[in-house]
Amino acid sequence: MIRISDLTLLRGTKRLLDGASLTVHPGQRVGVVGPNGCGKSSLFALLRGELQPDAGNAFLPPAWVIAHVAQEVPVLEREAVDFVIDGDVELRTIEDELESVGDDGLKAAELHGRYQDIGGHSALARASALMAGLGFPPADLRRKVREFSGGWRVRLQLARALMCRSDLLLLDEPTNHLDLDAVVWLENWLRAYRGTLLVISHDREFLDAIVQAVCHFDQSKLRLYTGGYTDFERARAEVMAQSESLYRRQQTEVARLESFVNRFRAKATKARQAQSRLKALERMELIAKVHVESPLSFQFADPGGAADPLLVLDKAAAGYGDTRILDGIDFTLRPGARIGLLGRNGAGKSTFIRLIAGDLAPLGGARRLGRDVRVGYFAQHQLDHLRPEDSPLAHLTRLDPKRREQELRDYLGGYDFRGDAALAPVGPMSGGEKARLALALLAYKEPHLLLLDEPTNHLDLDMRDALTLALQSFPGAMVLVSHDRALMRSTADELWLVADGKVGLFDGDLDDYRQWLDRARIAEAGGGGGPVATGGEGGNRKELRRQGAEARNRLAALRKPLEQKVKKVEAEMQRLNDRLATLETQLAGPDMYSPEQKDELKRCLQAQSDAKAGVAKLEAEWIELHEQIEAMGVSA
Repeated sequence: MIRISDLTLLRGTKRLLDGASLTVHPGQRVGVVGPNGCGKSSLFALLRGELQPDAGNAFLPPAWVIAHVAQEVPVLEREAVDFVIDGDVELRTIEDELESVGDDGLKAAELHGRYQDIGGHSALARASALMAGLGFPPADLRRKVREFSGGWRVRLQLARALMCRSDLLLLDEPTNHLDLDAVVWLENWLRAYRGTLLVISHDREFLDAIVQAVCHFDQSKLRLYTGGYTDFERARAEVMAQSESLYRRQQTEVARLESFVNRFRAKATKARQAQSRLKALERMELIAKVHVESPLSFQFADPGGAADPLLVLDKAAAGYGDTRILDGIDFTLRPGARIGLLGRNGAGKSTFIRLIAGDLAPLGGARRLGRDVRVGYFAQHQLDHLRPEDSPLAHLTRLDPKRREQELRDYLGGYDFRGDAALAPVGPMSGGEKARLALALLAYKEPHLLLLDEPTNHLDLDMRDALTLALQSFPGAMVLVSHDRALMRSTADELWLVADGKVGLFDGDLDDYRQWLDRARIAEAGGGGGPVATGGEGGNRKELRRQGAEARNRLAALRKPLEQKVKKVEAEMQRLNDRLATLETQLAGPDMYSPEQKDELKRCLQAQSDAKAGVAKLEAEWIELHEQIEAMGVSA
């Protein structure tokens, strides 16, 4: 088990932990939460042996294998699947030793035995399955690592960490750079993981899905709560409510939230949307109770009246160069609209939001922005546009040079840029701090339309909750792209789907979207082109169910011969693996290496080589068959 006792950990002069203690049992899955800068990543570095405690002790079993996602993503000529397999260090070590073993038959036999014991013959299949789950198409397996963008290289590093047969898995914000499809797959994988898991995450639904306990950084201590993140919220709220001053602040916040409930209840026109909104607002009370001590408190100002409609896209097309990613878009955005965008990674969500923002000119059709409409656009690449030598105050002063400095400082304080933090240069700031500043600058412009493309990446839970509350009360229009389901559920009134080069209203909620992903895979396998988004006033659930039934019928005809082939391939693989085991037992015998057994040794080694080649060929066929079946949304 992991035992931390009376631990003190410093970063410069800042005391991250002071007399902290924690026990994590083998096989336990623990979420690690706390504000940015509290020491979560430093704790992981300590567990990896990269930091030493300033006082106290941190004990891990010395034989434990520790896996983690490296922060630096190398630019390599190595093929992606081989890079992932490299995560199994013991396997690669055995392979290297086999290449250099020479004529030492006993050593070779021992190495082959170890290789079989650790599943070396199935390594390619395991790596391919991990990459498929994280969204890599089959064609990407043999691409060079250097050919992938930064976000996809992060996914490769995650696959490499999962490939390691570890006793302890340390994951720091693993859902960043993943789409919803990959997040759901990762949840399932981690629930089946048999080792000890510590995961830093600011995604509450992700934590609820996988963890059994939550470790909270609380005033330089480590406090362990049983259950998921929602259980932690409740327990934390009960503790905090015992303080009278905090309770008074809590009631003020709850009163404000209740006014939101009344306003949304009065305006909701569709039963499902009303129910979804009320559930989200009920959660807001819990958020307020847990986070009343948070230094983050801000709102998006009322931008005042705006043109109606705010924006119209008329048969618009969007893409890059001569390549059209989206076409035939008819989209009207009215004041007060609250839209969440769904779609698989690469479908064109960011392209669509850039078209709305005016960051991309339409390749066809028209984009018409209402008169005097102010648009606020947040995207990850915009963090790079911050001036590294300037402070938050300098950035804000540039927007409004006539405003008094104290008023600007008061505004920045709501985003936790207080005192010296408002004067510090932006360059050394963390990704979360830069994202907070970018949001502050965006909100200061008082936009009529907010366009948010993955705004929660790098944001801690306090900031995510503050953003949720601010968006709930924002009177303008909003279009949101996010893999944070809690944010999406709490702020979006309707969902639009980007798929197959089209954009249209999605008739359902996030749970329906998960089912849509399955139907999409089935339809693709059946050649039906996949279910599409619906336009106008909404789709027809009965029609979607009919399409799904037809797709399943097509699937039944396609699936049966594939499953039969899988069984035949697996039977032949078993036969060859049994043959390999017999040969390696023979080769392990000392008599095999006597001079009179020279011909028999040669025959066995040739048979062993032929059997391995046969297994490798069958593994490749097995992978291809499973990829076809996985594309149908089923498993053999």
